[in-house]
Amino acid sequence: MGGRILKPLPRSFFDRPSHEVAPDLLGRVLAHGPVALRLTEVEAYGGPGEDPAAHTYRGKTPRNAVMFGPPGHLYVYFTYGMHYCANLVCLPEEHGSAVLLRAGEIVDGLETARSRRGATGPAGRKVPDRDLARGPARLAVALGLHREHNGLDAIRTGSGTLAVLQGEPPERALIRSGPRTGISTAKEVPWRFWIDADPTVSPYKAHVPRRRSAAATSVGEAPSS
Repeated sequence: MGGRILKPLPRSFFDRPSHEVAPDLLGRVLAHGPVALRLTEVEAYGGPGEDPAAHTYRGKTPRNAVMFGPPGHLYVYFTYGMHYCANLVCLPEEHGSAVLLRAGEIVDGLETARSRRGATGPAGRKVPDRDLARGPARLAVALGLHREHNGLDAIRTGSGTLAVLQGEPPERALIRSGPRTGISTAKEVPWRFWIDADPTVSPYKAHVPRRRSAAATSVGEAPSS
């Protein structure tokens, strides 16, 4: 990160509605171990009974319990039987709200991120740096986030293994918003936020119905459990 010392964000930063926190996360730096990335795309999800696209829509369960905990914690879940996705919890305890981390630019630990993502992509081609964390699943892989990291406190980690740092927020004129991607309910809600023209932002994809296992839940689908 160019030798700059970035201060961590305070817990009060996350003690707000997710759709207010989300655009303010753009340009911030999420660091986990040796890898850090600058957030370029995020997506907000509301609380129980108010946002049918949120995991908390039907209330608190063992699976989504972290989302009902203190703000500033990491909520990691497994989706489509193959991917992990990471979120940051918002609002006070028992409110059940979070921001999905959709994409970012690797700013530290580039070689580690490359090795985690694999040296090559389809047809043996090298994965471009812009694609290392371009999408929520790729972001989790690049940062080395898995199920065991569910519940980590991004504010007080002690060892410094996880932190959300101040970074350099973009000018407000560069922040765009639009419908959330790949969800089948409340898809018109414009709670996806991204930095305009940033090459690491993932392409928008409308929801396409697909067959999936009971354990495979997309970011935009409330789980049945």
